[in-house]
Amino acid sequence: MKERILIVEDEERLADLHRDYLRQAGYETDWLASGETAVEWVKENRPNLVLLDLMLPGKDGLEICKEVRRFSDVPIIMVTARVEEIDRLIGLELGADDYICKPFSPREVVARVKTVLRRSSQPSREDTQTLLSLDEESYQATLVGEKLDLTALEFKLLSILANKPGRIYSRDQLMDLLYSDQRIVCDRTIDSHIKKLRKKISAAAKGVELIHSIYGVGYKYEPI
Repeated sequence: MKERILIVEDEERLADLHRDYLRQAGYETDWLASGETAVEWVKENRPNLVLLDLMLPGKDGLEICKEVRRFSDVPIIMVTARVEEIDRLIGLELGADDYICKPFSPREVVARVKTVLRRSSQPSREDTQTLLSLDEESYQATLVGEKLDLTALEFKLLSILANKPGRIYSRDQLMDLLYSDQRIVCDRTIDSHIKKLRKKISAAAKGVELIHSIYGVGYKYEPI
């Protein structure tokens, strides 16, 4: 079955260009010209990926991304001509998987779609990661055969990141996931936990870097 791409783009000419190239690459495509119906469409049709323009009539791309993330992990690629850094950061914090900035070539769009779909369709963590093993029941992490002496909080943090390789999490997102009791903590607390995690990972496997900093945004996990 062909993978299905939803294109949310108010410029018909550009949408047609996306559709032509994506179809040639073997994808099935759907198009919405307004943001008003995008969230319900995703909920009802469950596409494999959403190519989402930032500036849309009715409802903008950031709001759509935010609403979709409340019920779905469908990969979202934001398309924008607004290259200000704040838009990039807000988009990532809301859960966008990638960005494409106008002007761009249709081939770049296809390449980005392939990359994001390949990343999102990877098998489960247990199947893909030979270096790291996580036992959710015992809160035990093993790296290249060496047990990591992690606190429960450090284990949970590592598990959150490792469950979504390549996904960028902001500090606020990680705090919300770690502290379900809504306690008030400083966002630098996350930095402290990450620093300790990296130190323990380095002690078990010298030279191995699994947790990466994204300047001004947050952190992501990349398996080796």
